[in-house]
Amino acid sequence: MNDDDGSEQHELHEHPELAGYEPHDSARPLRSRRMLLVMRLAVVLGLVALIVPGILTSMQIASVTATNACSVAVARYYPLAEGSTARFDLTGPGGFGWQCYAIDVHERETWVIALGLIPRAPGFGPPVVPA
Repeated sequence: MNDDDGSEQHELHEHPELAGYEPHDSARPLRSRRMLLVMRLAVVLGLVALIVPGILTSMQIASVTATNACSVAVARYYPLAEGSTARFDLTGPGGFGWQCYAIDVHERETWVIALGLIPRAPGFGPPVVPA
């Protein structure tokens, strides 16, 4: 018996799970085109399912915040207004972002204040302390 035969036999006994293993043939792809397409579609759908709810939630929160901030600003600057409306304008009077409008008795809109890209409560400045 040579040393080579003994080492091969020893290796097979040491790793029986490798018996009959042959490396992958590089001429044939590991997965079919259809399987790759299905996997890519699953990844895209998974990403959409993760991202879209976050975007919709953020838009809803921004809309509610803008509406509430607008009603506060209209109550402060136009106390006789019949209502208020906040909307996102690309080229509004206050620039890009949420704009606040007061609605009068004749349903005319008057621009009140820009609420910004991310709406926030309007800053009225420091409180006035009577002397």
